Amino acid sequence: MGYTANINTGSDLDCFKAELSKEDFRAFSDYIYSEFGIKMPDIKRVMLQGRLLKRIRELKMSSYAEYKKYFFSAEGQRNELYNFLSVVTTNKTDFFRESVHFDFLAQEILPTFLSEGRNKINIWSAACSSGEEPYTISIVLNEFKEQHPQLNFSILGTDISSNVLNKAAKGIYPEKAVEVIPLHLKKKYFLRSKDRTNPTVRVVPQLQKNISLKYLNLMDTVYDITETYDVIFCRNVLIYFDRETQEKVINKLCRHLSEGGYLMIGHSESIANMDLPLKNIKPTMFKRI
Repeated sequence: MGYTANINTGSDLDCFKAELSKEDFRAFSDYIYSEFGIKMPDIKRVMLQGRLLKRIRELKMSSYAEYKKYFFSAEGQRNELYNFLSVVTTNKTDFFRESVHFDFLAQEILPTFLSEGRNKINIWSAACSSGEEPYTISIVLNEFKEQHPQLNFSILGTDISSNVLNKAAKGIYPEKAVEVIPLHLKKKYFLRSKDRTNPTVRVVPQLQKNISLKYLNLMDTVYDITETYDVIFCRNVLIYFDRETQEKVINKLCRHLSEGGYLMIGHSESIANMDLPLKNIKPTMFKRI
């Protein structure tokens, strides 16, 4: 696919009508909770039924029971897990989503760190989905670095879905996905596809060079992370966990958050009254103590 410089159900299972039984739903929902910490109450049965149907058709299976048998087999656990995760998880994200966090990063956190002589900044985008969040962070840091060339930075993006990590690595998005970005930043950091029948944009290599991506399950007892991070974004993923799991996840994240570092959570999330080494400095923004 070429890019220019800058920006100015039909199958043999169509008659498949079976429902996901309560027993089969419970087997899947128990597995989702135990392995990934994601709540899947009974009211989500119809939703899961609809999402699994497409996958069942792709595998040319005839029932949810057949899919369940395959999924829980040794072969299914080896070959189907990532597809299953992509089906059951929601990967909604946008560039500059909840922009107050990025404003605070540029206007408060980075100037404070530089004034303290901290010229190397590590940022972790946990649950980074298809990459919009780490690329937004990269835009903010690149813009800041133009005025403060002494800044060096690295960004880690992690997610539980290998499929969305692959999308993030490619850095290609529908053109409408960047409509929210100011025009001068779009011109600077995105290349537009020459194919106008499929209007897409690609991030410039400059945005990618300081970003690394890897698989990570926030439910793991110990995270396969060796670095300490100055800022951690863990936004709009806690809502899928129960409160006990939320507290455990945030405490594990804090093990990798530097003293005086910052944690950002989503605006629909709350970690109030949890036993955490954090103090609340602004709504949805916390500092490591």
